Amino acid sequence: MEFGGRKVRKSRRIEVETSYPCNLQFYSSPPAGFVSLAEFDEMAIERLKILRSVERLNLSGQIKTSDDWMNKLYDDFAKNKYFIHTADKMSANKMDEIEAARRRDHVSHFILRLAYSRTEELRRWFITHETDLFRARLLHCSKKGVDIKNFMAINNLHFTPMSSEEVQMERENLIAGTYNISSGDMMEGRTFYKVPFTEALELVRQRKVYLHGGYVYVPDTDLVTLVSTAFRTNLSHALAITYRALPQLEDDERLMKLLQDFDKRYTGNDYTQKKKGDGVHITPDMIDELATKSFPLCMRQLNDTLRTTHHLRHGGRLTYGLFLKAAGLSLEDALYFWRSHFTKNMDIDKFEKQYAYNVRYNYGKEGKRTDYTPYSCMKIIMMSIGPGDAHGCPFKITDHTILRQRLTSFNVSQQAINEIMDLVSKNHYQVACQRYWEATHNSTLDAGINHPNQYFEESFKILNGLSQPSQGKKAPQVKMSRSVMYSTQSTQSSTQSMEDATQSSTTESDSMIFDDELDSLMLEQYMDMSKA
Repeated sequence: MEFGGRKVRKSRRIEVETSYPCNLQFYSSPPAGFVSLAEFDEMAIERLKILRSVERLNLSGQIKTSDDWMNKLYDDFAKNKYFIHTADKMSANKMDEIEAARRRDHVSHFILRLAYSRTEELRRWFITHETDLFRARLLHCSKKGVDIKNFMAINNLHFTPMSSEEVQMERENLIAGTYNISSGDMMEGRTFYKVPFTEALELVRQRKVYLHGGYVYVPDTDLVTLVSTAFRTNLSHALAITYRALPQLEDDERLMKLLQDFDKRYTGNDYTQKKKGDGVHITPDMIDELATKSFPLCMRQLNDTLRTTHHLRHGGRLTYGLFLKAAGLSLEDALYFWRSHFTKNMDIDKFEKQYAYNVRYNYGKEGKRTDYTPYSCMKIIMMSIGPGDAHGCPFKITDHTILRQRLTSFNVSQQAINEIMDLVSKNHYQVACQRYWEATHNSTLDAGINHPNQYFEESFKILNGLSQPSQGKKAPQVKMSRSVMYSTQSTQSSTQSMEDATQSSTTESDSMIFDDELDSLMLEQYMDMSKA
């Protein structure tokens, strides 16, 4: 039996070498075999986290493919133990692990093709960050001394090198027209490739190569750009084909359920109710001070509204209550906190009958007894907001003039305010929130902001000496295109949704300052939808 086991492992290695001979892939052929739905979802989420890591690093102002950019990206891969960290290894002793990682790489790419081929904006986002990821892996292989000629041969990437006679003939032109080559000595040992200029448009745009007669002369140091351009072209074509095939998936409800709105999936920490001894514990008397120093703007706005009116509508109570629960407020303290505010406008019996159920429900003590998690940034950004509501993302829903005034009243510097408002105008609400955190804590935050409780935890660590602030570092200038970070929903559709929601809200019979409480069945249904 032992002999048979060794024989099976050996044949599996041969199959791996045939299927995945390189850690890099052009993803030309779809994967074969069986994938469970649980594994399907797990692989897709992991790749989405990887692409969002690339996006976050790009938005931080780092120069793409620079040493700092590469180091931070691969540090993130190693820290989170993503499959890329294993797939890029070359070790005969760990071929089983490498096989699993390369298969994960292959399958997850095709899963996200299905999810991101639905609209032009989604396709653009996917192509951009997949190409950046591919370029990073290609550069990583080159720096590690991995021979990429085998990969190029497998994928029919044949760039014909110029002969020594041709190089000598064009020597002066190559020295004058090639970036980073300024003398004949720097030509020694270099290989040049003569390719049609359409295959090196990026190099032409950056004026890095000599162009003549419809051909560019590309040095071997820029071969990565040629390969990345070919990858981008192939991926763009493949996504167009996938888009035409999407109607065939509509009959499979299992896949459609997993892929629907996949670009809005939250991929950060799953914040749940704090357990004893598990980090921070806050009490009602601490909340006002914490709201001023450590709450994100969305939660500070809810707290300010509650202090002013001593009431929040249902969406605000749900959003703020779940946030406070995850921040460390116990059920007993939560009941006291909400009761102390609401009883300024009503008697205690009305609060116990109509609102206490809500609080206990959030903590999993009523209804289905589910310990609900607080809302992520993306969920708050995509919420429909009606008249009288105080929840939602302030960077998205607040008038720019009012937002600027509020930031000024919070003693944010004018330079930071200008940067924040520029980000808001480009619909980068989460990056604007990150810049607000950095401006109010005099520190940088490389991880980005994707959850209100993450904002609170990072702030609490800094202000209580649990982590060292990055003093003296200037917050990076951010260069970006017009799209919402971690989301590809267009501004027009977002605005239209808000208008539709506002219109429908005005027709409701609830025009009083206090909304009627939902009964237990409706509340359970509402919470189930909110959890989805």
